[in-house]
Amino acid sequence: MIQGRRIVRTFFAVVLFLLVVALFRPFDSPIHPPPQPSRPDAKIRFKPSSFDWTTVRQRYPAKLIHSLPTSSPKQFPPVQHHFRDYTHDATTVKRQEAVRNAFEKSWKSYRKHAWLRDELAPVSGEGKTTFGGWAATLVDALDTLWIMGLHDEFLSAATAAAQLDWADTTVTSANLFETTIRHLGGLLSAYDLSGERALLEKATELGNMLYMAFDTPNRMPGFWLNFKDAKRGTQIAGTNDPSACPASLSLEFTRLSQLTGDPKFYDAVSRVTDLLERTQSSSKLPGMWPKLISFREGTLNHESGFTLGALADSLYEYLPKMAILLGGQEPRYEKMHRAAMEVVVEHLVFRPMIPAEDNPHDILFVGDAFVRSDKIDHVPESQHLSCFVGGMFGLGGKVFNLPEHVDIGERIARGCGWAYDAFPTGLMPEIFGLVRCGSMKEPCVWDEEKWEKEGARGLKKGFSNARDPRYILRPEAIESVFLLYRMTGKEELREVAWHMFESVMKSTETKLAYSAIADVTVKGETRRLDSMESFFLAETLKYFYLMFSPPDVISLDEFVFNTEAHPFRRPK
Repeated sequence: MIQGRRIVRTFFAVVLFLLVVALFRPFDSPIHPPPQPSRPDAKIRFKPSSFDWTTVRQRYPAKLIHSLPTSSPKQFPPVQHHFRDYTHDATTVKRQEAVRNAFEKSWKSYRKHAWLRDELAPVSGEGKTTFGGWAATLVDALDTLWIMGLHDEFLSAATAAAQLDWADTTVTSANLFETTIRHLGGLLSAYDLSGERALLEKATELGNMLYMAFDTPNRMPGFWLNFKDAKRGTQIAGTNDPSACPASLSLEFTRLSQLTGDPKFYDAVSRVTDLLERTQSSSKLPGMWPKLISFREGTLNHESGFTLGALADSLYEYLPKMAILLGGQEPRYEKMHRAAMEVVVEHLVFRPMIPAEDNPHDILFVGDAFVRSDKIDHVPESQHLSCFVGGMFGLGGKVFNLPEHVDIGERIARGCGWAYDAFPTGLMPEIFGLVRCGSMKEPCVWDEEKWEKEGARGLKKGFSNARDPRYILRPEAIESVFLLYRMTGKEELREVAWHMFESVMKSTETKLAYSAIADVTVKGETRRLDSMESFFLAETLKYFYLMFSPPDVISLDEFVFNTEAHPFRRPK
């Protein structure tokens, strides 16, 4: 009898314990336990900004209509190649060290000459304010410091980041897109890697400020977050804004909701996704969204230009990445990605006309499309920016089981590597034109007469112009080469990357760091433009470093990158 009562008491104790766990469990804890405030013994201390944006009353408050999925994430196919018996040989170690040395040189100069400024001017040694004065280079490079094992420097930089004051700025507006991908993304990634709670607290504080951009009549944000308008409740969405701006906040805002348990951030960006989903088939090129959108009216038909380059790029990039970050629990991202890529392959991806001996991999590039009343113009002009498309095709191909897309992605990545090698500096121009082959499906035969008519004298065969010959230390080419290496395991892509890195070093180095240059087509000395944007340390050198790191360093099966190369942990 006594034994029976003990069993009953034990049973009820277990039931009571499970009830308490269920009642107090955060709604998304199966995937992302919410953070706790900074520990008393934490190395990094959070210092609140002088203004708290949560005290501002929203004029158009929103009732939450979107919640994070709480079920177990879907099991996606592996993204990374299985590197059986990988050996980190002496040559690869030496190359990895060379990349880290380039980073350390740049970082030390930033620390000495431009600490807490947005950028270092790598020729004059001055500091620049380009993104609100909130130490863009410092915040953007936090995760690179961690990944490269520079933990003392990381601690110093993260301590400064955790004390940033978002109200301490000379600007009247913040660029919503850039502040989100660089600052919010940088803080979230640094927290994901280090676990330092103060960084998440600072990210949450920034997220609350950026969330105010959605306080408009239709809850669509404008391009700028004007501080006075936000406090007065007089913001309104734009009628001719880059489609990538509101549509490229989703990864960062979603990760912030996952880590904090506050669904408002995810709800805000999901409303933009609602607009994209509703309008995808109603543009002038159904399946794609144009460069510019009236987010105020929620319409697309006033714009006829379509691109994967500037103005629209990361809208498309984030579709497969959102599917991954949400653990496959939101199927519309895969649906939209598939529909968009069908149109991209039909109208934007093209083969350049190149002599066969120079084109063993049948390379591809991405151009633009312009819809007219009676036809669609296919414009064979490409951008350094659009080189990210190789990685996007590869990622979508892997997770959505589209092997032909992995092949397309590799051919685009190799095309970008070929374009680097095509110029005397070994670097790709910002914008350039190519002579287009007539078909994606039929053999592309060299046509000397066509080349004489359309090609550019003085440039390698295949090019029609180098319309913007600058190189501004961009990362998109090495991004795709890195991603396709990790996806395919093809070692020759490492050789492509190494030649690219050597060219960057040779053509851009200054006494202090590395600089954008004016013209990649020149022979001999290049003219430095005294500019080193934060993405050089956040993206370009990070991707080069990871290219020569063991494949388990930031595995693509454990992390997904935002558009500024900040790795966020994938749900498990």
